[in-house]
Amino acid sequence: MRLPHPVLLVALAVLAVTASGCRKAQAQAPYCLRVADGWGPDGTVPFTVDIVAEGLEVPWGIAFLPGGDALVTERPGRVRLLRGGVLQSQPVATLPIASSSEGGLLGIAAHPDFASNRQFYLYVTTAAGGPPENRVERWTLSEDHASATFERVIFGGIPSATYHDGGRLRFGPDGMLYVGTGDAREPSLAQNAQSPSGKLLRLTPDGQVPADNPFPGSPVFLLGVRNTQGWDWKDRDTLYLTDHGPSGELMRRAHDEVNLARAGDNLGWPEIYSCEAREGMVTPSLTFGDAMPPGGASLYTGDAIPEWKGSLLIGTLGSQHLHRVMFDAKDPRVVAKHEVYLRDTHGRLRDVLMGPDGHLYVTTSNCDGRGDCGASKDRILRLRR
Repeated sequence: MRLPHPVLLVALAVLAVTASGCRKAQAQAPYCLRVADGWGPDGTVPFTVDIVAEGLEVPWGIAFLPGGDALVTERPGRVRLLRGGVLQSQPVATLPIASSSEGGLLGIAAHPDFASNRQFYLYVTTAAGGPPENRVERWTLSEDHASATFERVIFGGIPSATYHDGGRLRFGPDGMLYVGTGDAREPSLAQNAQSPSGKLLRLTPDGQVPADNPFPGSPVFLLGVRNTQGWDWKDRDTLYLTDHGPSGELMRRAHDEVNLARAGDNLGWPEIYSCEAREGMVTPSLTFGDAMPPGGASLYTGDAIPEWKGSLLIGTLGSQHLHRVMFDAKDPRVVAKHEVYLRDTHGRLRDVLMGPDGHLYVTTSNCDGRGDCGASKDRILRLRR
C-alpha cells in the first residue's frame, strides 16, 4: 500500500490543529457549565434504596398503571408485569426485534386514558415489516393485565442502526406523546427537518401531527439531538432534556448534555459541541469532559426526600451513578449545583422516573453487554427516605 507523502502528512496535521483552534475560538455560552474532569462531588442527602424486583434483562422503561400495577419493557423483546411489588413470571407480550446493540424493545408509555381503554405504547426496533426500523406501536392490555394485543403502528420509518436508536416515550402535560429518537449514526440527519432521526417528536395519541406543533405538518418538536433517552417538563412549555455526546464522530468525544428546551428549539448536534454557542441553537446548561452517558431523567416531585424537590435526577450508564442537578430559580438555564449519588454501587442505571407513590424509581442496565450482569441480573430500585 502506497503511503502518503510526508509533506501531505504535515499539511493534514496542520489542518487538524487549525480546525481544533477554530473550534476553541467559537463563542461560548456564559451560562454553560463544563465539568472538565469527573462528575462532581458526592451528594450528602440520606435515603434508602429498596430492591423492588430483580431477575430482569435490561429493563428499559416502566409504565405505572392505575390500580398499582406496572408494565416493564426488557430490551430483548418482553413486556413484563409488576403486580403488588412482585415480578410475574410470564411475559405479558413478546415481540420480535431486529438484531442491534442499542435497539430492541425500548420505551413504554401508558395512554392518559388507560383506565378506560387499557392502551399502551411501545418503541421497538423491528424488521417485521421489511428492513430494520424503529417504530411506535400501540397495544391493548387485557382486563386481567396478564396479556396484551397488538393494535397498530402509530408512527414508523424511524431509521435504526447498531447505535443511537433513542427510544424513550413519555406523555406530556398537554396529553401528547413525545418520542425521543437517535441520529442512527448519521449526524447530519439530526439537522434534517424532513427526517425523524435525532429529534424529539410530538404526536397525538393516534399518531397524528398536532395542529400546534412548532413546524406545521411536521412531527418534529426539537431537532439537533444525538441520542436522547431522558427528559421531563419544568412546566407546560419548558423541558429539560439529556443527550449523549459524541464518541468519535467529527474527532469529538464525551460532552454529554443537560439542556433546557422549548418547542422548536435546535439543540445543535452536530454543529455545536460542549459549551459552544451559535445563533439559533441551544447551548447545554451542563456538559462533561468525560463520557457519562445519560439514561432516563425525571424531575423530583415527591415529598419523601424533600431536599430533592425540583431537582433533575439522571441515571448514568458508563459512569454508573445517579446525577442530581439543581437549577437557578431566576434563570432555569443556569446550574446552581450538581452532585453524585449511588456512585459505583448498583452499576449502570437506565431509566429514572417518579412513581405514583411519590418515590423515585431507577432501573439498572447491567445485562446489556457493557456491565456485570450477575446472578440477580437487572433490578428495579426504589429510592425513599
